[in-house]
Amino acid sequence: MNMNTKKITTVGILCAMAMIINLLISFPMVPAASFLRYDPKDIVIIIGGYIYGPMTVMVMSAITSILEIMLKGGTWIDMLMNMISTCTFGCMACYVYKKMHSRKGAIIGLAAGTVLCVISMLIWNYIVTPIYYQMPRSAVVAILLPGILPFNVLKCVMNAVVTMLLYKPLVGAFRHSGLVESSKHVYQTSKGFILISAFIL
Repeated sequence: MNMNTKKITTVGILCAMAMIINLLISFPMVPAASFLRYDPKDIVIIIGGYIYGPMTVMVMSAITSILEIMLKGGTWIDMLMNMISTCTFGCMACYVYKKMHSRKGAIIGLAAGTVLCVISMLIWNYIVTPIYYQMPRSAVVAILLPGILPFNVLKCVMNAVVTMLLYKPLVGAFRHSGLVESSKHVYQTSKGFILISAFIL
């Protein structure tokens, strides 16, 4: 199996995993913005980006967003917002990790991705939500800080912590199967880091 075939296979498996957890896990987190639902598919997409780079995040985001519309329903606006959220968070995280290939780089990247995603979602929800839900813009402004802001902060922090915990074992499984080359660097996850992550969750 050549490198391109391995990459396509791995990305395909990751997309399938992302869609399965998207279908199984979905719930609102913030009462003030109950129309926003959390699902953990970004975790798998970011792991794909850690393995192959930011462009893989964009490809996986597009594939899973289209599949989500097909399987769960929605509009092109849902797909657009989904992709913007995933790409602002994941592409930044993976870009930094590509430049700083260490646990520190992963943490900095995820923190930067969180900030970028939160700011981006505030702006895009201000623009799009009044159109999508046919509501006055003043009503959207009223839920930006008590609803949309905490939702995206919580979502990104949860995704960041779980990504840090799952990246090493998941990449290890792909290495064991021969889909990912052993030369790919994987940061070490200490027991202390696991305990801190569990506390944050």
